[in-house]
Amino acid sequence: MQLHDIKQIPIVDYLARSGYKPKLTKGVNYWYYSPLRSELTPSFKVNAERNQWYDFGTGDHGDIIDLVCALQHCSTAEAMRSLSRLKETLSAESFSFGGIIPVRSQAPSMELISVQAVKHPKLLLYLSERGLQPSDVSPFLSEVYYKVSEKCFFALGFPNDAGGWELRNPYFKGCFAPKSISTIKGTDSHKLQLFEGFMDFLSWRKLHPEVQAESIMLNSLTLLPKLIPTLHPYPLIECFLDNDKAGDRATKQLIDAGLPVKDMRACYAPYKDINEYLILAEQRKKILTPRKRGLRR
Repeated sequence: MQLHDIKQIPIVDYLARSGYKPKLTKGVNYWYYSPLRSELTPSFKVNAERNQWYDFGTGDHGDIIDLVCALQHCSTAEAMRSLSRLKETLSAESFSFGGIIPVRSQAPSMELISVQAVKHPKLLLYLSERGLQPSDVSPFLSEVYYKVSEKCFFALGFPNDAGGWELRNPYFKGCFAPKSISTIKGTDSHKLQLFEGFMDFLSWRKLHPEVQAESIMLNSLTLLPKLIPTLHPYPLIECFLDNDKAGDRATKQLIDAGLPVKDMRACYAPYKDINEYLILAEQRKKILTPRKRGLRR
């Protein structure tokens, strides 16, 4: 996939499938609440004609590759691979994992079609590649079908507290708005476990099925400032954030707020997150498990 082709993916469409809707449209300019931080006044502008974005609150700007790097906390190479896979999913099928919609005069809208149990072979394969089996994700995940500008897609869906869905498949990481945290009640209300996303939550539950603490998935680090004031009643908060600079900053935010934080990242270091740790643990298990040999008579 050529760099030029990747950069042609419309930022407005990518943001729409990620659960971000413009609050104001002026010609080719779309104004959003910044997807990179918390704010009260929309100051994130996308110029659809040039396919460039600018965050007036921080001065950050760039093309769609820069945006994916910032949103997913990944390298340029990882962002390009993700966008390349997304673009290559264009096909003539009625339903697909993802696709690129040409720039249009209005921002694309998302429409929820149906929600059902996870059973599609491609989604089951994706779960397996992430070290998870259907028994690990039930009853947390669903198979969500949705429409963007008359084209239909499907993905794994994890519900959030505002009635929206966090969406994942091999080629796409986004949200069916509204964007919000996800809370899972547990039997141990004296301890809270805080995760960046649902893949890490599901991975930790698989590794430690005996743990049934109350859990919160941020679904975006930009939601952390609004969440912090609600966390003070908990006597202990175990934080399972990423082993990267963004995770460092978020953990420091929690500690600086005076919260009883226990940084759990050493449990899966040097890996970036719990899911990466799980994937490699499952791979090691397969290597070390001896193959059964048939008995000779």
